[in-house]
Amino acid sequence: MQLRVTVLGGGSWGTTVASLAARNTDSLLWARSEEMVAEVNARHTNETYLPGCPLPESLRATGSLEEAVSGCDVLVMGVPSHGFRSVLTAAAPHLRPWVPVVSLTKGLEQGSLLRMTEVIEDVLPGHPVGVLTGPNLAKEIMAGFAAATVIATTDERIGTELQKVFRTGLFRVYRNDDVVGCEVAGALKNVIAIASGMADGIGVGDNTRSMVITRGLAELSRLGEAMGGRALTFAGLAGMGDLMATCISPQSRNRYVGEQLGKGRRIDDVVAEMRMVAEGVKTTKVVMQLAEHFGVELPIAHEVYKVLYEGSNALDAYRGLTRHEARTEADIA
Repeated sequence: MQLRVTVLGGGSWGTTVASLAARNTDSLLWARSEEMVAEVNARHTNETYLPGCPLPESLRATGSLEEAVSGCDVLVMGVPSHGFRSVLTAAAPHLRPWVPVVSLTKGLEQGSLLRMTEVIEDVLPGHPVGVLTGPNLAKEIMAGFAAATVIATTDERIGTELQKVFRTGLFRVYRNDDVVGCEVAGALKNVIAIASGMADGIGVGDNTRSMVITRGLAELSRLGEAMGGRALTFAGLAGMGDLMATCISPQSRNRYVGEQLGKGRRIDDVVAEMRMVAEGVKTTKVVMQLAEHFGVELPIAHEVYKVLYEGSNALDAYRGLTRHEARTEADIA
């Protein structure tokens, strides 16, 4: 029996995941925009978020949350963190018991400091939860380039079935039972990507950017392990792999934000002109609250926070990083 998959969220990554699933099973995409729904169904495109990328003709779209959710066997959440809970709450009355819910969102909930799977468990207790995460740039996957991702869930049986749903010939899906580590890595790497982008904007060179990415991985691992993640996760696709792709790719929204900050622009102006959400902007604030809660020092994330929320600038941030005394690689700075 084929599983019926519903993806909530018609952005670039939600549409891409729905397209991947459509190659293997019945796949339905939910979007708020009536124009987008009509475009997907009639022209099999999503020019707003994936220009020039044809979608599978078998992929259907709907603007009805009840239609999208009521018949699904797997629910995939492709909604940004700030709207995640509200959309999930609206979907809850229509979802059958025990349907697995998979998060695509690489962020943390403001206020509660919860990971997205914790939000799912809060809104939908009793439903199996999972995370799909990794170095996954939507346009490259839609263009047919080889890529790999991780499906993280504590239930091996469900993880194995979800592998079958999302994998294609050139899109490899690995299992991991470290849900905490995969989620923390996916959220914090966006903060480090802003720092990496600032290096590009300032023009400090590849050596400096490499330093920031490497030490950023150390920060990501430090917080992730403090929250219960495993060190091996941060050396894998969900950690180092996703961090590298997000920090160096011109397609990365968070790297773009950092680059614009490095050129002296104001964060409000940068965010206002963007069509898609750069999760790292909001995540930075939550990450610093978590760092304080768990007693973990994150020098790079702290400098990004000061640029975003305390009126500092990118050049000051990099000067701040060089003031830390270098000891051993195992040390904080």
